[in-house]
Amino acid sequence: MTVRRLIAPVVCSLLLFPLAACGADDAGDTPPAGGSGVEADGGGDLPAAGADAPAPPCPFTADKVAEIVGQPMVDQGNCSFGDGKGVALFTVTRASQAAGATTYDYQRQQATATYREVKDVDKGEKAYLAVKDIEGEAVVVSRAGSYTVILSSFERLGATPDGYERTLRTVLDALPL
Repeated sequence: MTVRRLIAPVVCSLLLFPLAACGADDAGDTPPAGGSGVEADGGGDLPAAGADAPAPPCPFTADKVAEIVGQPMVDQGNCSFGDGKGVALFTVTRASQAAGATTYDYQRQQATATYREVKDVDKGEKAYLAVKDIEGEAVVVSRAGSYTVILSSFERLGATPDGYERTLRTVLDALPL
C-alpha cells in the first residue's frame, strides 16, 4: 500500500521536471522582445529618464576625517573611520537621493527619540543634525545623493557642550552637495 501512494507523485514529478528544467519558452536563451527581461547583472528594467542616480562614493579619506575631528583616524573600509583603539567612530552611510528622501522622515523621528537636540539645517534639499553627550548624527538629502553621518565616542567632542554640533556642521560643509 505504501508503494502505491508514492508512485503517483513520483510519476507526476518525472513528467513535470523536463518542463520546469527547460522552461515554457522554446526560443532558447533569446530575451523577450522589447528588452524587458532581467539583465545578467541583476539590474532588471532600467528606471525612466531623469530617475534617481546611484549612491555617491565616500567623500572622505582618513586624513580628511582626522582634520575634521582633530585626532588621527584609520580607514576601516566602506566609509567608516576609527581611532585605531576601538573607541571613536566616524561613519558615513551613502544612498541615492530617492532612498534618502524615502527614509528621511523616519530617521528624523527616530533621532528626536534618541538625541538630546535635533535641529534642521540649511543643506541640500533637507537636512538635520542631532546631538547628545557621546554621539552626533547628521542626515542630508541632496541631488548628489543622501548621506547619514554618525560620530560616536569622541572624548574631545563630548568635552564641550557644542563639540558634536560644530563638528557635524563642518562635516556637512565638506560634503559634495
